[in-house]
Amino acid sequence: MPPSPSPISSTPLLQSFRSLTKPAAVTFAALAIALLVSGCASTPEPGAQQRASLPGAYPTEGLVGRWGVASYRRDQDRARTEAQARTQCRQPYVITKGPTDGVMMHIADDATPYELKLKGSPDGKTYLGFDVPVGDRNDREVVSFSSSLVVLRFINPEIAERYGTMVYVRCPG
Repeated sequence: MPPSPSPISSTPLLQSFRSLTKPAAVTFAALAIALLVSGCASTPEPGAQQRASLPGAYPTEGLVGRWGVASYRRDQDRARTEAQARTQCRQPYVITKGPTDGVMMHIADDATPYELKLKGSPDGKTYLGFDVPVGDRNDREVVSFSSSLVVLRFINPEIAERYGTMVYVRCPG
């Protein structure tokens, strides 16, 4: 007595595959493998979409210029710190345009200027940092942004503790 066919071998898809000529079967198999491999390669890691950067809410050109800089650690010191930053215009911190639409600025603990970009997050906040998804240890949250005043807070608690909240007051001229 011949063995009964298994349920898998009697599926319409498998029967259709068996009826293909050998070159067509090879082509079909290669296409199926290519689709599977490309699907694996393009599958984003979990949570990547939440971390992806959006456009910043402010124009990058608004950061270019000469700035007096100071910092504070307590919110009640902000007004006094803005006044201190104005006095620093005698030796301004100069922010220039970067080569790819960012600005040239320093990061914490590094004397080399790097190109930083304004980038948005899904929660509506804007950050200044490297051209990587929001959440990098060197990112700074934009607390306030106008043509004459920018306030930035490091998101890394250890860096924020050392540097405080940075106040940039645009220098005249």
